[in-house]
Amino acid sequence: MLVRASPKSTQARVLGLAERADGRADLKIALKSAPEGGRANAELLAFLAKEWGLPKRALTLVSGDADRRKTVLVAGDPEELLPALQSWLGAHRAKSPR
Repeated sequence: MLVRASPKSTQARVLGLAERADGRADLKIALKSAPEGGRANAELLAFLAKEWGLPKRALTLVSGDADRRKTVLVAGDPEELLPALQSWLGAHRAKSPR
């Protein structure tokens, strides 16, 4: 999962999708924590785990430790995860301002 984190927000929330020049998209997430000492990364993983109803141990930050753009690995059965994540994303797209 490609994620673009925005630290130091008033609340943790999903901001929507941002398309990259190469056609891929980042899931934009606002975080309350500052990007110091790994706090924002920990908050990101905890936030996504809660949103997706997964245990925190199912999510791993694989790149972007010190960058806004991050890659998060979601462990689990793809046949179960993909429909659930697509449904979650669809619900957030419907709520996003256009």
